[in-house]
Amino acid sequence: MGATKTHALVADEAGHALGFGESGPGNHELVGYEGLTCALQNAVSAALEMAGKVTSQIAGAGFGIAGYDWPSEREATLEAIRPLGIEAPIEIVNDTLVGLLAGASEGWGVAVVAGTGCNCWGLDRSRRAGQVTGHSTWMGEGAGASELVWYAMSAVSRAWSRRGPLTRLSRAFVERCGARDTDDLLEGLCLGRYELEADAAPLVFQVAREGDEVAKEAIAWAGRELGGLAVGVIRQLELEALDFEVVLVGSLYDGGPMLIEPMREVIHQAAPGARLVRLTTPPVIGGVLLGMEQAGQRTPGLREKLIESTAALRSGCPPTSGGQRS
Repeated sequence: MGATKTHALVADEAGHALGFGESGPGNHELVGYEGLTCALQNAVSAALEMAGKVTSQIAGAGFGIAGYDWPSEREATLEAIRPLGIEAPIEIVNDTLVGLLAGASEGWGVAVVAGTGCNCWGLDRSRRAGQVTGHSTWMGEGAGASELVWYAMSAVSRAWSRRGPLTRLSRAFVERCGARDTDDLLEGLCLGRYELEADAAPLVFQVAREGDEVAKEAIAWAGRELGGLAVGVIRQLELEALDFEVVLVGSLYDGGPMLIEPMREVIHQAAPGARLVRLTTPPVIGGVLLGMEQAGQRTPGLREKLIESTAALRSGCPPTSGGQRS
C-alpha cells in the first residue's frame, strides 16, 4: 500500500491467486493510521469476497506499508492492522521490500521506488536489511515525480531570473497551469493561485524528448539521485562484488532510458554486477510471499506461479483453488 493506492491479494499455498482487492491511499503520513485501517479493510474485504473466503481462513499475511520506515512505528502500524481480525501470523515491512520480493528472482537484492516519491531498501542473502530514510529532499533523497517537477520548476525560475539557460519547460508549465506567461506562472505559484504537482512529471519527459537540454538534465539528475540511493544500500549490505538485481518499482520508470541509463551508470560504478530489472507485476505479490513465510511455508518456485495466476485473475480468468489460504 502506498501514497496513491492499496492492493490486497489472496492466494493458496500452491501459488494460485484467488482474490484481488484495491482501495485508496494507505500511507499513514498522508491519511493517518485511521486512514491506513480503512484502506486495508476495503482492499482486504474485496480480495476475500472475490476469493469466496473469510478472514479465519487466512494462514499467514504479509503487509508492505508505505511510511513504515522505523521500528518505533511498528506498534502503531500493527494496531492499525488489528481491526482486520486476522488471527494468523503476520509480518509488516516497508512497501519497498514487498516490491523487492515480487521482483527479485532470488528474493534478495535492492529495490528503488520512484513514483510520486522515492525510497530504497535492500536485503542480502541472509535477509539483513539496508535502507534510506524515505523522507525526500530534506534527507537528500528526493528523486520521485514530485522532486523531478520541483527540479524542473527551479530551472524555469533560473531561466526567468537569468541565472540559467532558457528552456521549453517554461512554456510547457505556463500552458499546463493556464497562466498568461512565465511572469504570471511564477507569481501564481508563489501566491498559491497555481499548482504543479507530481502528475506534471510526464510533461518533463515530453519536453526532453523534444530535445530540450534543460529537461534532459532534470531527468538525468533524477536518475543519478535514484542510483545514489541504491549505492547507499548496496554499501550497507556489502553487495559491491556480487551479482544481484536492482528492482525498479514505480511509474516514473515509464520514462525509459533517459532516466534509467544515468541511474545504471551510477550503480555500476559501485557494483558492476548489478542487474537493473523493471517490476511489471503488482508489488502485493511480495506481500503474499511474505505471508506464506509467516505460515511456515517454503516459497521457492512460487513467485512465478503467483505472477502468472495474478495476471490471469486480473484479466478476468476464473481462479483455480488449492487448499489453505495465505
